[in-house]
Amino acid sequence: MHASFDPELALTQIRREFGEHGGVAPSIERSSTFTVMEPGMVPEIFTGQRAPDRDGCYLYSRHFNPTVDVLDRYLAAMENTEFAVGTASGMSAIACVILQICRAGDHIVSSRTVYGGTHALLQHLLPRHGIATTFVNPGDTAALEAAITPKTRILFAETLSNPTLAVIDIRAWAAIANAHGLTFIVDNTFTPLIISPARHGAHIVVHSMTKYINGASDLVAGSICCSREFGHALYDLQSGCVMLLGPTLDPRAAFDIIQRLPHLPVRMREHGRRAMAIATRLKALGLPVIYTGLPDHPDHDLFMSMANPGYGFGGMLALDCGTAERANTLIGVLQNEVNFGLIAVSLGYFDTLMSVSSSSTSSEIPDDEQKEMNLSPGLLRISVGITGSIESRLEQITTGVKRVFA
Repeated sequence: MHASFDPELALTQIRREFGEHGGVAPSIERSSTFTVMEPGMVPEIFTGQRAPDRDGCYLYSRHFNPTVDVLDRYLAAMENTEFAVGTASGMSAIACVILQICRAGDHIVSSRTVYGGTHALLQHLLPRHGIATTFVNPGDTAALEAAITPKTRILFAETLSNPTLAVIDIRAWAAIANAHGLTFIVDNTFTPLIISPARHGAHIVVHSMTKYINGASDLVAGSICCSREFGHALYDLQSGCVMLLGPTLDPRAAFDIIQRLPHLPVRMREHGRRAMAIATRLKALGLPVIYTGLPDHPDHDLFMSMANPGYGFGGMLALDCGTAERANTLIGVLQNEVNFGLIAVSLGYFDTLMSVSSSSTSSEIPDDEQKEMNLSPGLLRISVGITGSIESRLEQITTGVKRVFA
């Protein structure tokens, strides 16, 4: 059992970065290229003898950028890893990590319950480059063991699956990865601060920072939290996937996220508080609601055993409406008649966002595989926002569901 860890405390204890003229906010370094004091420093940077995080020597903003580096230090502290690498999107983070590790002929074992874009990457795009994936149910460790072959290099899972809200046993998967010498990658997009996968054995933690970490649905970004060695490999001038594929995080986007990180703990607690209230109300109405904070969720105890105290159960819940027709009717009522939330994909926004996953964010997954991952065509995914009073939101959703489920 790991000692307790408070990611909020870790964020406050990291060295604070100020602006170059003493501003309380860090400066935005927008330069694409950087000068050096002596000509001999250039080859030393190119050969890796000098590194920005060690020597303060910068080369080119596709390689390292001072503003992005500030964000990366904060994220590494939050996820309790040695290093972090900012990228242009969550998908680019996942793709770069996989391509840095795997070669043609290699194999991945992934949880079956993953985001549709990740599923498409693993099932359709990577096989074109000779990298195969076997999907297994996240709770079936026997199937996980059986799927591993001599060609396997990676185990991949989401802390809280999108959109079915199944919880992965990070410790069990990590033990299997370690026993076979594999790299275990966890997508922690749904549960920043709430669960710290690296504390439970994950080797690499990825995020779509577009979601909760940023919180305003106004930019796209990703992050790779990892060892220093792996982070430098991603930036290697000869073979680094982040360096050579070029998913560069814009320093202005990095600055915006830096400014929002201090209130991420406040936001996550409030998302969770409201989601719990709404899930409890839906449960009281006799509706098939899925939320890890409810004691009858099959993974409730597992979630609690891994969660950092004080952050709740997150802002994601789901309601199984049975059919896509009923789910679409309900979100129409919730948006257009009772003003509960917005029909939109993505999550982590300060307003509530609602989508029917089977025909939107999971539409890349074939129907038969959606059935295997227990994704109902009528599953309504709700990213609970933090605007309006809880009382008014409870009244709105109660009115909406009674109109549709009557």
